[in-house]
Order: sequence, then C-alpha cells, then structure tokens
Amino acid sequence: MFKKNIYKGLGFVLICLAYTACKVPQVAQRIENKNVPGSYNTSVDTLSSGKVQWRQFFTDPNLVSLIDTALKNNQELNITLQEIEIAKNEIRARKGELLPSVGYRVGAGFEKVGRYTSSGAGDASTDITPGKEVPDVLPDYQFGLQANWEADIWHKLRNAKKAALTRYLSTVEGKNFVVTNLVAEIANTYYELLAQDNQLEIVKKNIALQSNALELMKIQKQATRVTELAVRKFEAEVLSSKSLEFDIQQQITESENKINFLLGRYPQPIVRDKTSFTDLVPPTIQAGIPAQLLANRPDIKQAEYDLAASKLDVKVAKAQFYPSLGISATLGYQAFNPSYLLRTPESLAYSLAGDLAGPLINKNAIKAEYLTANAKQLQAVFNYEKSILNGYMEVANQLSNISNLQKSYDLKYKQVQALTQSIDIANDLFKSTRADYFEVLMTQRDALQSKLELIETKKQQLNAVVNVYHALGGGWN
Repeated sequence: MFKKNIYKGLGFVLICLAYTACKVPQVAQRIENKNVPGSYNTSVDTLSSGKVQWRQFFTDPNLVSLIDTALKNNQELNITLQEIEIAKNEIRARKGELLPSVGYRVGAGFEKVGRYTSSGAGDASTDITPGKEVPDVLPDYQFGLQANWEADIWHKLRNAKKAALTRYLSTVEGKNFVVTNLVAEIANTYYELLAQDNQLEIVKKNIALQSNALELMKIQKQATRVTELAVRKFEAEVLSSKSLEFDIQQQITESENKINFLLGRYPQPIVRDKTSFTDLVPPTIQAGIPAQLLANRPDIKQAEYDLAASKLDVKVAKAQFYPSLGISATLGYQAFNPSYLLRTPESLAYSLAGDLAGPLINKNAIKAEYLTANAKQLQAVFNYEKSILNGYMEVANQLSNISNLQKSYDLKYKQVQALTQSIDIANDLFKSTRADYFEVLMTQRDALQSKLELIETKKQQLNAVVNVYHALGGGWN
C-alpha cells in the first residue's frame, strides 16, 4: 500500500512537470542579419585604417599629449571603468549561486509550553537527570552549520552566469567605444582650435588692411574725391571686423575649455602650433571592407554581446517554469542546558532534506518575465542591426565627404588667390578714379570671407578624416 502511494505521488509530479513544460509560451525569434554590402562604393581594399593605433594615426605631438592626458583623467571614461568592475562582481555573484552556501548559526532562547499539550506532556514525562524535573520554562541553546544548494538541473544558474560574463564583455566594448569617441572628440576640437587661431590671425590682418583703407578714404574726403558716406562705410567695416575678432576669441576660449573638460582639468592654455595649420595634410584613409566593421567597431561588438546576453536571459526565464531541486542540511548541537550542549550523541542534531518545487497554477508573473525577456531579446536584435547599418552609413558618408571637401578646398583656394589679387587691383583703380569706394569695400569684404571659408574647409577636411577613422572603429586600441 505504501509503495502504491509512492508511485501515485511520483506520477502526479511527472504530470505536473509535463503540464508545466507544455504551457511555456512560445515567442517567435528574429534572426539577426549580419549581411553587409561588399564595399563602400569605392575600390575594394582589405586594409582598414580602423586597425591603426591612434598614436600612429595622429602625428601632432601636442595632440598626442592631450589624448594621453584625457585617457588618464576623463571622468566619463573613469565612470565606464567602474561599470566594468560592477560587471565583474556580477559574474562573481552568479558563480557563487552555483556552489553550495554554508553558514554558521549560534542561538539561545526559552520557551514555555502548556502542560496539557503534547509538547508539555512529553517534556513532563522526560527524565533526563534522576531526581530532577524538566523546568517549565525550557531554555534552548544551539550552534552548528547550515548548508543549502540548488541543483542546476535546467542550467538556469549556468545560463545566468554566462549572461553576466557576456555583459562584462559588453561593458569592456562599451569602454572601448567611450575611448573611441573621446579620441575623436579631442582631435576634432583641437583642429577647430587651430582653425580659429588662423581665422583670428586673418581677421587681425584684415583689420590692419581696412584701417589703412579708412585712412585713405579720409584723405580722399579732404581732397573732395569722396563723400562722408564713404568714410562712414569703411569705418563701419573696421568696426564689424573688430567685433568678429572678439567673437572668434570667445570661440577659442570655449574650445580650449572644452578640451580641458575632456582632459578632466580646470581651464588652462592649450599648447599647440598655430602656424602650420594651412600646411596640414590629412592622413590617407584606407576604408577596408564593410565586414571589418563587425570586428573593429566597439559599439557593434557591444550590441552583439548584449544580444548574446539577452538570449541567455530568455533561457533563464524559461527555466523558471520548471521545478527546482533544493537540498538543505544542518549539523550542530542543541540542548536546554549549557552543561549538556556538547554531549555526544545525546545533544548532536543534524538534518538532511531535499525539496522539489515548481509553479503549477497562476504563473502570470513568470510568464510576464519570460515575455519581457523575449521582448528585450528582440530589442537587442534590432539594436544590433541598427548598429551595423549606422556604422556603414557613417563610413560611407564620411568617405564621400572627404572626396567632396578636397574638391571644394581646391576651388576655394583659387578663389582666395583671385580675390587677394583683386584687392590690389581695386585699390589701383580707385586711385585712378576708375573704380568707386564701394567696389574697394566689397572686394575687401569678399576676400576676408573667402579666406575664412578656406580655413573652415581645411578644418572640415581634418574633421572628416577623424570622423571616418572613428567610424571605422579606430582609436580605442
């Protein structure tokens, strides 16, 4: 009869297991797309500048020194490094869940039970010491070890540990992405600062030129060759250029402070060579093939690790539907009198128990967690696909930008040469009364604008090279 009841109990457990397994909700999974075009619509070359170390890519010693300082002091980077430490601790916690937990327990207390209860009657009839009755208020002293362990039947704990490890690798790639962004931002701001220095120098030279023209207008007015209107026009132009000078000085201050902020320090002058900006030649970029983005770009690798972790999270959530097997054990001593506490085997107490527990009815919370894990997995898939698409677009846009900026720079350089020559021509024509003051004024204004635009285009060229280097995944290694 006893065996028959055992078989009935086992049969009921198996039915519960089968029911639980059949009721696990199924969510359609989307397979991520790793297919990328074979090229960037340019010549195919397997060499990628994204693999070049930033120390080799940037040759300006002042810029290299700034980047070195930023990699040590930047607050955002240091915050990311702490996220890596947090992820390491998460791995340690998940690993600990796989092992038995052993602890100690020391306790003391007392209890008064009613005499006419089963416990009270049993205590009253107990004769431990001849001639002495068990006291009504019964103390209780105990100490010993306790152990608990969950058997990882469905790999729930193992998958949780793997997910934590994968997220740790994701945080490492996140740190690399922060480094890539930091290097690119410092380089771009540095080139902007050099461009502003050169624009300021051009404006100062132009102010001197305009001041000379203003003095000429005053002399011409005294000779009644021009009116007061011409003098006022040239005076207004000088004032406009001086106002522009202060605007550029403010931009320089802000650029310097931006670099200092990225370097994690308070405002101070940025060491730089202001004279060689126009002679800078942008480094040659090797785009490589788009498939290399999957290995070079930290944000794509981070998205891939996040996707792998989300898959493991789904497995962990799915395992919640199945029963868990827990084993617990205790070993120690327990007695109502301290003098009896270490008597063996009378005061020796131990236990060993195993329990199998699982959900049967009203599993809405577990279902919700499982569906949430599936939704997050789909989010990770879309984010991974978006990262690949975004990386390809960034490289393609910057490669096109480099080509177009080079053509634009060549044309603007010729424009500057032509307008610079036209200033002398306009002045000569004005002296010979073959041109009026307005033509001289407009020629000077156009020449200034073209020189500023030439500097701006040079800066955009250098920024485009930095951006494509960043888009290819360079700068973190």
